[in-house]
Amino acid sequence: MLAAGTIDVVLVEGQVLFAKVLQEVLAADGSIEISGVAETAGELNFDRAAPDVVLVDYDAASCDLGEAMRLLRRHWNAVAVCVLSSHLRPEIMNHCLSLDVRGFVIKDVPPAELVRAVKIVAGGSAYVDARVAGRVLQRRAGGGRPSGNGDLSAREAEVIGLIAEGLSNKEISLRLQLSEKTVKNHVSKIFSKLKISARSQAAVHAIRTGLG
Repeated sequence: MLAAGTIDVVLVEGQVLFAKVLQEVLAADGSIEISGVAETAGELNFDRAAPDVVLVDYDAASCDLGEAMRLLRRHWNAVAVCVLSSHLRPEIMNHCLSLDVRGFVIKDVPPAELVRAVKIVAGGSAYVDARVAGRVLQRRAGGGRPSGNGDLSAREAEVIGLIAEGLSNKEISLRLQLSEKTVKNHVSKIFSKLKISARSQAAVHAIRTGLG
């Protein structure tokens, strides 16, 4: 029985050593419990209640993400899926997002960032590595301003695009020739309008709506 407020995570990881490392990193937080580990999605125990998050290693030789997602949606339809990958390739991230994956994490992130990503997707929001998001938006640059920015002003849309490229508030202020305080105010308004709480979530929004 999990303690109240504990995030229940199941790992799909084909490498035994890496699976042990993931378990240690996540369990060390105290609010996350690893309740299952399987080498493939087909080996998961679907007779049990759905966990909060399924963490899947995209790079594993045995991983067919499309098949894994079909199994997960068939048995645990609402479960949040977070993918781990060593590849900073936008096409891989876009493929994952197209399959209804909620999180995309690059394996070289600090342990604390992985924990944060798991907590974000468990809370119902999306997470992507800003480095990959930046590459996506840079590829789209020059194509004109896309639709889909909702209630964001033109300046806020510009700021969120730079957030998705991985720029800090200070770097954005230099790029746009604005004070850091002004940039901070824009970021606060963006978070409020989009009902998000992290820069990684802003990156997801920018990618999905084509802002940048």
